[in-house]
Amino acid sequence: MMKLRSLAGVATVAIAACATPPDPRREAEATLQRSFRAQGQAGVDRLQQDALQRACSQPDAPPPAEAERLQATEVATIVWPKDGVYLGDWREGEKLAQNGRGMTWTDPAGSANGGSCYNCHRIGPAEISYGTIGPSLVGYGKLRGVTDPASPASADVVRYTWGKLWDSKATNACSAMPRFGHLLTEAQIRDLMALLLDPKSPVNR
Repeated sequence: MMKLRSLAGVATVAIAACATPPDPRREAEATLQRSFRAQGQAGVDRLQQDALQRACSQPDAPPPAEAERLQATEVATIVWPKDGVYLGDWREGEKLAQNGRGMTWTDPAGSANGGSCYNCHRIGPAEISYGTIGPSLVGYGKLRGVTDPASPASADVVRYTWGKLWDSKATNACSAMPRFGHLLTEAQIRDLMALLLDPKSPVNR
């Protein structure tokens, strides 16, 4: 009788184990590990998530208190121009915004990355094909009253825009926008700043 009860207990545990649903997150992580391999400059280390990425990969958005904590951490990573120069060349910024290359296994290591801004935003009024994941950037500086980016009246807009480009997660933890401070050089970010804020830029014409 004791032996039968023991066997029954083992069977019950086995059935319960089979009834436990698989963890979809672990299954997804395992699938990624099986499906990707290092090639060229693209390594499997790119699958490793930081705390913010892990929080924003959950089915539900992080609670407000956690989102604020994550954003505060991101704010601390923003690097502001030491020389106080925020704007570069809008012509180079336009090329950068329309460039989707960079960081793929076919791109030479060390080559300049593109901004891929066109994938998510409408950049200029002449465009008829553009992404809609992000808001339109047409008139970005003009709509915010930036007639002279160097004027004290424009300082808040200029600083906000730099921070948004450098690390969009600093103002919206789970923003779909990349943290360009990780992807572009400071000179490139200056050129994008000029594209958005220079009154002569096609964005503001």
